Amino acid sequence: MENESLKIGGVEIKKGTSTTINIPLPKLYNTPTNLLLNVIRGKKEGPVVFISAAIHGDELNGIEIIRRLKKLSILKKIRGTLILVPVVNVYGMMNLSRYLPDRRDLNRSFPGSSKGSLAARIAKIFFDEVVSKCSLGIDLHTGSIHKTNLPQIRTNLDNEYTGKLAKIFEAPVVLHSELRDGSLRAEAQENGVPILLYEAGEALRFDESSIRIGVKGIINVLRENGNLPKIKEKSKKKVPIVTRSSKWIRSNSSGVLRTIKALGDTVETDDILAYIDDPLGGESTEILSPFRGVVIGKSQIPLAQEGDAVFHIANISNLNVAENKIEYFSENAIEESEFHELNNEEIIE
Repeated sequence: MENESLKIGGVEIKKGTSTTINIPLPKLYNTPTNLLLNVIRGKKEGPVVFISAAIHGDELNGIEIIRRLKKLSILKKIRGTLILVPVVNVYGMMNLSRYLPDRRDLNRSFPGSSKGSLAARIAKIFFDEVVSKCSLGIDLHTGSIHKTNLPQIRTNLDNEYTGKLAKIFEAPVVLHSELRDGSLRAEAQENGVPILLYEAGEALRFDESSIRIGVKGIINVLRENGNLPKIKEKSKKKVPIVTRSSKWIRSNSSGVLRTIKALGDTVETDDILAYIDDPLGGESTEILSPFRGVVIGKSQIPLAQEGDAVFHIANISNLNVAENKIEYFSENAIEESEFHELNNEEIIE
């Protein structure tokens, strides 16, 4: 639960107020740069939660998710505090780049240091001013450049709390994800702040379905977490595919990539995922699935070098169940009307 006094970036946020805060970041060639936050603090006590996007500067879906989320009048009912951080890596976004100007990855630079590299300094500011003051975070991502992801939540499924919230989000897939040294999620967990990581779509592009699932998923989590009042259920809940393992399948030769399988497709062991064709019309090489599963990520470039990661397969044993769940998500895509309904729901007090 939040403290009676909440101060971020030297600004005290009073109960029942919404505040925009600019936290100074290191200057870039003497040009002032700020970390922009919008803090919404309810009149009633509750958990402090942050929603962050663009920790990789070219991953833009999350920026739009936060923009749409902020417009929902349901947030007037917030309990506790919601901290919205639409762009963590301001420098990368300005350059349409995943990385910082020194080519460092901000999401491998935590816990950071006030005397370290540019990445380390930003990581420390973000962690100290935002993450350390929260009890839960949702970090929004997309696939890396030229790769796209099926909407999915990645978290620690061995943690009962985050495992439950991951399913409540209602993305098509929930994937157990090990921690990586230097990542925001690893440092946050070390400090007792669990994080859900939402992966959906591709870098430098907006994907409407991914954005809508993201907005609705955050609302679902805030309800379950006690930040928003619960409602009387009007429809059947979407139950995601849950898996503990996945693998990127790499190209075994170089040439023109001719894909056979798409995002969300189920595959059997030894199913053909794609062909690598000789550009001059010669030999073709097959890329096969090494196990049964669902395609949750793939390359968007129609060319491949030997060793390139081209398909991300989630390991699923029961393909009939997986296929039915993916089909259910597709047939029940989130419509614009659902967001209007968010502000006219029957609340359970």
